[in-house]
Amino acid sequence: MRVPESCRPSLVLAFVVLAACKGEPAPPVQAQPKTQPEPTEQAVTNTDATDPATDPANDPAKSMLAAGPDPHSYSRPENVRVAHVGLNWVVDFDAQTLTGDAVLLVERLDPRAPLILDSRDLDIKGVYGMKVDATPGPLGAPELGLDAIRNDEGWVEASWEVGLYDPSFGAPIAIDIPEGANAVKLRYATRPGATGLQWLEAQQTAGKQASYLYSQSQAIHARSWMPCQDSPGVRSTWDAVVVVPRRYTAVMAAEQLGELEGELEGELEAEAGDGTTRAFRFVMPQKVPAYLVALAVGDLERREVGPRTAVWADPTVVAAAANEFADMEAMLTEAEQLYGDYAWGRYDVLVLPPAFPFGGMENPRLTFLTPTLLAGDRSLVSVIAHELAHSWSGNLVTNKTWGDLWLNEGFTVYFERRIIEQIYGPERAAIEAVIGKRELVEELSDPDQMGDKPEFQRLAQDLRGVDPDQAFSGVPYEKGALLLVALEHAYGRPVFDAFLRKWFTTHAFGSVSTPDFIDFVGIELVGKHPVLDGQRTPQLAAWIDGAGLPDGAPEPSAEPLDLVQDEAKKFGAGELEAKAISAKNWTPWHWLHFLRSLPTTVGAAQMGELDQAFELTKSSNAEILGEWLEMAARHRYEPAYPRMESFLIEVGRRKFLTPIYRALTQTPEGWKQANAIYAKARPGYHAISRTTLDSLLRTP
Repeated sequence: MRVPESCRPSLVLAFVVLAACKGEPAPPVQAQPKTQPEPTEQAVTNTDATDPATDPANDPAKSMLAAGPDPHSYSRPENVRVAHVGLNWVVDFDAQTLTGDAVLLVERLDPRAPLILDSRDLDIKGVYGMKVDATPGPLGAPELGLDAIRNDEGWVEASWEVGLYDPSFGAPIAIDIPEGANAVKLRYATRPGATGLQWLEAQQTAGKQASYLYSQSQAIHARSWMPCQDSPGVRSTWDAVVVVPRRYTAVMAAEQLGELEGELEGELEAEAGDGTTRAFRFVMPQKVPAYLVALAVGDLERREVGPRTAVWADPTVVAAAANEFADMEAMLTEAEQLYGDYAWGRYDVLVLPPAFPFGGMENPRLTFLTPTLLAGDRSLVSVIAHELAHSWSGNLVTNKTWGDLWLNEGFTVYFERRIIEQIYGPERAAIEAVIGKRELVEELSDPDQMGDKPEFQRLAQDLRGVDPDQAFSGVPYEKGALLLVALEHAYGRPVFDAFLRKWFTTHAFGSVSTPDFIDFVGIELVGKHPVLDGQRTPQLAAWIDGAGLPDGAPEPSAEPLDLVQDEAKKFGAGELEAKAISAKNWTPWHWLHFLRSLPTTVGAAQMGELDQAFELTKSSNAEILGEWLEMAARHRYEPAYPRMESFLIEVGRRKFLTPIYRALTQTPEGWKQANAIYAKARPGYHAISRTTLDSLLRTP
């Protein structure tokens, strides 16, 4: 194999991994730690495999990615698999770093193979190996993080090397594990630009009294703040000790074991360096993939909502959050009745600062949420239902690679709407389903999104060489859910519910692929049950491998939205005055449907009429306001410009940012306006949002 000149410094690592993949003895890795380049946010582009200059076969780093079962991970778990991770961190808000170590308990399936880990922009200070006692702790998982702090004796320095760096995928760390060792310890520090961490100043929080740190690891950002096998197909238990300044509280997506006290706390405080710290302990006794490890540190307060549910938030918003999410316990009970016992003990949520780029993140035991859900009327709690449903679809049963994302998200959207139906009634569930399908159809036909990208319109996607963040669209969510609805219609709800329950129990704490799903449908549905009269089995090939929606895809309907759409057309045609619109009891979903149903001929003048009648520019509901400001950007409705700018600066949720900025860029004036606002807002956005918007606005 010919290796380009620029790749020769990584030859040792390339041969190690290639040999391991072939099952041949691997040459020893020399202890020559490499320094990675400064982090960048440049997104990798899909290479053309027919061009020798960009063929992944000529690039050792990309060859390693492509050679394994997960195209986004350098790790080789089939040779050496991480079974447990012990984490020990000191949180430094001034330096914006985590410093400490990761102790990895490994299963050496091939005793000759090196341990290959994923990393991105980590400063590795030392790597060591040792034989350790892996006796489970009281909650069923070893406490290696705690043991590592208690004892630094017995560790033997290991040979290691950091390989070729890629801005999106990071770099592999190859470790030659000492003979007989079953644990590896890496001393390391994160960098301020770690994409999986966001450090916020006090002014960026609700209370404006203390700085804030939170993680967001999905899809492959865990490697930017801990060395790991960063693949959804690799699951491990973990524990952690987190040292923070005394005024702060640390929470993680795990069993919260409280604070360390006595002599051990003193040792940790000495490591932190100033004697004014607190040390928190956590353990996750169930095996989870790396992207579900989550951390937050800030001025936090906790409020109970139910026997198994609670809310964490800034003290200034915790009461409002507890009131908004008061139905969490009822949702949890309904979810269990549908698809089996909840496997994670507690279901708590953390309301993050506005910079959080998503609606929610399904971290086990502690869902992370955007504050844009705090509408005051519980009208946006479908996000809670969604993240709770992930406790089964995504966390309990996880997609094996990000090309199978629909197995996480499509199942979850279906499950979410079943919870909504049980708690809030069939009409609300139907309304949200109609809105969801409409958004999907618009996205599929929009050339600025994926109208000319059929490869991203499939459920099973080939994402080799593609940053998996690009897979997050309406396709895995809404198209995936519609496939499950089609199966429910074909076999009936009782049969399909039993099918889903068995899917979760059969694959619990495992990772699954699309072929696994196809086989399961063949055995548990097609092989055991006839379709209902007048129905036919959905053609899985058309759904999974075909672009767009197959013919005969389910068409959800909701009569209230038909009435809303009729009023939108009449208003657009000048046949109905704004003040005569019957919006008194509308939910945010009614308003979204109304605004999206307005004819394209509606301009700034008619927007002014609507604004005068309903004060939409002043709306406190983020869903309504986001849609309204997108319209204002598209139609150049100037009275909304001040609120648009403040909204884009205050809120970091990508769902709202991207369409508003995209609408602004459609005119030369709007382009200038968008870049002027972005220059002010960008420093407060999460790296995930910045990457998306940098591409949209072409801002270096």
